[in-house]
Amino acid sequence: MKLAAIDIGSNAARLLISDVTVNNNKPEFNKLNLFRVPLRLGFDVFEKKEISPEKIEMIINTLQAFKYMTEAYNVRYLKAAATSAMRDANNTEEILLRVRRETGIDIEVISGGDEASIIYENHIAEDLDKSHSYLYIDVGGGSTELTFFAETKLVFKESFNIGTIRLLKNQVVDKQWNDMKDFIKKETKGHDNDLIAIGSGGNINKVFSLSKRKDGKPLSLDLLKDYHKELGSFSIKDRMRLYNLKEDRADVIVPALQIYINVMRWANTEEIYVPKIGLADGLIQHLYEELIRKGVKI
Repeated sequence: MKLAAIDIGSNAARLLISDVTVNNNKPEFNKLNLFRVPLRLGFDVFEKKEISPEKIEMIINTLQAFKYMTEAYNVRYLKAAATSAMRDANNTEEILLRVRRETGIDIEVISGGDEASIIYENHIAEDLDKSHSYLYIDVGGGSTELTFFAETKLVFKESFNIGTIRLLKNQVVDKQWNDMKDFIKKETKGHDNDLIAIGSGGNINKVFSLSKRKDGKPLSLDLLKDYHKELGSFSIKDRMRLYNLKEDRADVIVPALQIYINVMRWANTEEIYVPKIGLADGLIQHLYEELIRKGVKI
């Protein structure tokens, strides 16, 4: 069965199409395609508190195109979610109504906590060493979601309004950084020697790609610091040219590294694994579980 998920973030919208099969009562998710459109909603919202008419047209056109792709792939079920920018925009409701009217797609604006939970539902850590504790770090344009568990039990899920676009717009104050630091230090205390970080988001995936690491191998904190210093020394145009980055990646990758580095330092961990997961992957699994509860045959 083909399922699809749409993730409307503060920097980009993504459509993930997956084919789900069940073997030995365990679902397997095979990615068929991933489409990404840099809507950059956060640049409107975090400054003006609403999404501009031009961006609204972009949203409509993007979702209409996504709908056509799901039809081309014979997708049976679709789940769409929006995160930080849509949470903060004053005109979100009118946009949701227009999207539903013109595309037939229902978008759910999810809380930061729900966002953290859905990413966690990738269950990546279930296959990792039970003697360790794991901190998921998902960095987006508008917020950072942290999910922590030890001995396979969820300890906390927390969302902070510290994101790459907010940093570019100088809209993150010292108190927010301090609140995040105090929270991480307090909640991960006692796990200093066994904590492993797991990173998700387009920026950490790009850094992993630049590093030429083999899949399954972690990135070190020192390497992230080196990339932060190196990339930060170039202009956005030079980053695009030297590292083959798109403009909407070249500007946010440095503040993203700043967030990952700070979180890892405060959690006292030296390595981060990058399994190439994100909110869209979690939405697919969330949708699958909803269908199973409703008795839909896969």
